[in-house]
Amino acid sequence: MAYTLNEKLRGLTPYDPGAGDYPVRLDANESFLTPPGWLRAKIAAALADVPYNRYPDPKAAALCAAFADYYGIDPAWVAAGNGLDEVLFILATCFTKAGDTLVTVAPDFSMYRFYGRLGECRLETYDKGEDCAVDPDGLVAFCREKKADMLLFSNPCNPTSLGLDREAVRKIIREAGCLVVLDEAYMDFSDQSLIQEADRYDNLILLRTCSKMLGLAGLRLGFFVANPLLTGAFRACKSPYNVNALSQAAGTVVLREKEYLDDCRRQAVASRDSLYAGLRPLCDRRGWRCFTPQTNFVFLKPQDAQTVHEGLKAAGILVRRMGGFLRITAGTEEENQKLLAALEKME
Repeated sequence: MAYTLNEKLRGLTPYDPGAGDYPVRLDANESFLTPPGWLRAKIAAALADVPYNRYPDPKAAALCAAFADYYGIDPAWVAAGNGLDEVLFILATCFTKAGDTLVTVAPDFSMYRFYGRLGECRLETYDKGEDCAVDPDGLVAFCREKKADMLLFSNPCNPTSLGLDREAVRKIIREAGCLVVLDEAYMDFSDQSLIQEADRYDNLILLRTCSKMLGLAGLRLGFFVANPLLTGAFRACKSPYNVNALSQAAGTVVLREKEYLDDCRRQAVASRDSLYAGLRPLCDRRGWRCFTPQTNFVFLKPQDAQTVHEGLKAAGILVRRMGGFLRITAGTEEENQKLLAALEKME
């Protein structure tokens, strides 16, 4: 008898990050900053000491301690993952059971629902509406109506670039009646984090990444932050040696450089603000909608997103088209100016 793929695997296609060679890549929300020479030398020295014939530390203790120290939290709250993708997969397959209800919001990061399907969850989506903003009371009511087992959303949001304030998120955690997974991957560009409150709740899991402000997307490092009970459960169900020794060593070195990371944040926010300031008058003149960003990218709605997207590609600039919207990562000043110049030339 021929083998047949099960229902949840049929029709799946690999993730496509965008093919082609473009001189300006503003599509993936990566940092335009890369470790300078002095920091690369420190990383190289740490890598030289890695015992390649040994398995990595299953607890990633030094890495988690450096992360905890940078954010001013207890290392007991922290566990490391092979990027947030691994963390999300574990959440969807181990912190829920088949048939559990996973609530997401729309628009939001598309991979939440993808992993939820693999976890055989019942998926329910709260629609943010035309303003792309979350109403805390409405989301709480939706979770209770749908008898949610898990609520998963990003704050600030990818792709809208909008964020909720702390009190709004606290309300959701207190009243949703389920496990709340709060993805703060972009919170380094905002100031409403709940990371220092992670242990106060029995139903909160907070996610962080090294791929955005820290500029370490190539290392694939993500972090699970929660009270010790939840963090212990994550450590128990992840694969034993999930974060390789090279990523642990390099990540630990970078996370210990507090002044450097604070400067990275300032530069990224300055680039974002510069890009937004350049886009606002252009959008106003053309009747495009441009959202006030709290991330390292700008989200806008042109009259014809596909035409603009193709026009930018023709100019050697790749941004992310998401239906009728464009998501544009803040780049170097030169990259931002090339983008603005290309948009100005379009009719």
